[in-house]
Amino acid sequence: MVVADAETGERLLTTPVTEGTTVALNYTHSVEKTPVLDVYAVNGTELEMVRMEFRSYGAGLPARADVNVTDDGTFVFDPSGSYDHIYVQPGEIAGHELLVADRTYDLVGLSSGRSVKLLVTNASGTPTDT
Repeated sequence: MVVADAETGERLLTTPVTEGTTVALNYTHSVEKTPVLDVYAVNGTELEMVRMEFRSYGAGLPARADVNVTDDGTFVFDPSGSYDHIYVQPGEIAGHELLVADRTYDLVGLSSGRSVKLLVTNASGTPTDT
């Protein structure tokens, strides 16, 4: 798993992952000020979205999606989609964190607030979308 500066390609973080490793983005929604968790699973060299959890509806959240509601009121959405990379604009207010398996990384601090690109590389460490 690589976190790279979206503009320069400079690697800011490299951490090993295997098939099925959980990768998640945890942040506070900028308008709703409620927590959002986007969960992916490593599928080959792609990130397959497997779950989205959020506490309220707002801009950028699936307002018309079929969701389950947990006992604590969290909406859980099972989206489809696999991505060879994901762009994130970490923000101080949102407090973006990257969770890889059992480790948590501060994306805001790691990137100094610059846009980042998340991607899975092959065993040799070569990005799949060069």
